[in-house]
Amino acid sequence: MLSQYIQAAMQRTRYEIIKDELPYYGEISECPGVWASGRDLEECRGNLVEALEGWLVLSLQRDLPIPELDGIKRVVY
Repeated sequence: MLSQYIQAAMQRTRYEIIKDELPYYGEISECPGVWASGRDLEECRGNLVEALEGWLVLSLQRDLPIPELDGIKRVVY
């Protein structure tokens, strides 16, 4: 279920090129505060998955709301 949630969230990622040392930027607006950057798109995606995993762990530990994505309401309980 966790991998399905991550996959659904990654499909919602919005990417852009920014003026920065790490110019590739991505964020998942449904998951507040989940964003990452990288030297190229693949690095950005990898960093974003790590950020999302950390956000999910922290949200579960603190019983914070996790948005429903593609019918997946709760990741683990």
